[in-house]
Amino acid sequence: MLKISNQVTIHESELEVSAIRAQGAGGQHVNKVSSAIHLRFDIKASSLPMLYKQALLKMQDQRLTKEGVIIIKSQQYRSQEMNREQAYQRLKEMIFSAIKRPKKRLKTKPTRGSQQRRMDSKTKHGRNKALRKKVF
Repeated sequence: MLKISNQVTIHESELEVSAIRAQGAGGQHVNKVSSAIHLRFDIKASSLPMLYKQALLKMQDQRLTKEGVIIIKSQQYRSQEMNREQAYQRLKEMIFSAIKRPKKRLKTKPTRGSQQRRMDSKTKHGRNKALRKKVF
């Protein structure tokens, strides 16, 4: 059971976890042991609330397929268990980032001092350009 929040959890049966051989260097050991984890999570068939599903499906992420399946590959560690935990953690982070609302921006006015500095710099720049003119 993967706990997302107090009310939202994902049951193990909804997650398709398979062990595969890791890529990269590792000598003879890498050819014998399947320590990398391939995690597949079907958003549409899951028991997540509709709000979560819509937010996840709207995401522009390379781990999300057109069919609405999240595929996470974890092979950082040499241990299968640690890779599984990392894959679960990355899935949780992906769900959190999908439902996170951006902070609303408050409109602010420039301060009087910043306006004055801006006008002074424009005047100075104009004076410099005026000095470049031909003298008659």
